[in-house]
Amino acid sequence: QVQLVESGGVLVQPGGSLRLSCTASGRIFSIDAMGWYRQAPGKERELVAGITSGGSPNYADSVKGRFTISRDNAKSTMYIQMNSLKPEDTAVYYCNAAISEYGLGWGHYWGKGTLVTVSS
Repeated sequence: QVQLVESGGVLVQPGGSLRLSCTASGRIFSIDAMGWYRQAPGKERELVAGITSGGSPNYADSVKGRFTISRDNAKSTMYIQMNSLKPEDTAVYYCNAAISEYGLGWGHYWGKGTLVTVSS
């Protein structure tokens, strides 16, 4: 069974930096697009950044210039480097990926999330 596991969420002060990781495991044949989403209290889940299998990124306007998404296909892992963090970046961060599982074909998978809190 394919699983996505996020890590790296902690309490950080405004202006600080943080790197989140998301690792896929299971009977994985191939991983296509991956992305980071976030959901703040009382708000809908939103796309933060996405990355294609070839490494082309796209970002929400709110994080452009501050966040950098990357992936290591050999490790089935995606990262997001978050700099100049603001209190409004506080949210649970989720990873999502389109994954082809041996014998089952393609599906979209979600991790359980990791909490990032930006506060002094």
